[in-house]
Amino acid sequence: MPAAADRRPLSRDRVLEGAIRVADRDGAAAITMRRIARELGVEAMSLYHHLPNKDAVLDGVVDAVFAKIELPGGDEDWRAAIRASAHSARAVLSRHSWALGLMDSRRHPGPATVRRHDAFLGVLRRGGFSLPMAAHAISLIDSYVDGYVLQEANLPISTTADLEEVAGGILDELATADLPYLTEMIVDHALRPGYDHRREFGFGLELILDALESRRAAP
Repeated sequence: MPAAADRRPLSRDRVLEGAIRVADRDGAAAITMRRIARELGVEAMSLYHHLPNKDAVLDGVVDAVFAKIELPGGDEDWRAAIRASAHSARAVLSRHSWALGLMDSRRHPGPATVRRHDAFLGVLRRGGFSLPMAAHAISLIDSYVDGYVLQEANLPISTTADLEEVAGGILDELATADLPYLTEMIVDHALRPGYDHRREFGFGLELILDALESRRAAP
């Protein structure tokens, strides 16, 4: 559905905003010039005055998503800076999880993408990491964030009520006597008051930061 009452002149940024809205609803495969034009209420040919082809649109939306992620701070402790940026990346990518399949496939990274990588490297290098260890750290943290977001996007639960319904259904179908440890985990952990599976992200991130700290001065 076209964005209501958007009277701004057509521009590159507006085309990319429309493409992101299309993808948020229907996935990356839905990004076509025709669909974007329909979203914006314009003729498809008018888009080509701002972006030459679909590849340019895909490069642009990836960079636009990267631009929403908080950059690691310049003067912070490296752990605090990386932690804040990782949490920001998780929040942004959770809203645009379709972008995960595009991010590593693009051959022409945009300015926001390369600026984030440079800032990430800068924090780690100033924090005492060798260049190889900084490269390992970026790969590890990006893989963790991306993988967690993908897993979360596909989980059949988003609320406590969802968790109770799914976990209760599993218990009803389990031969609990034959699966004592899984039963214990569901009953005495997942279904306990206050449990929130979304906190697992922070726990895993801290383990990664601990491991990187232990290797920070490694040759």
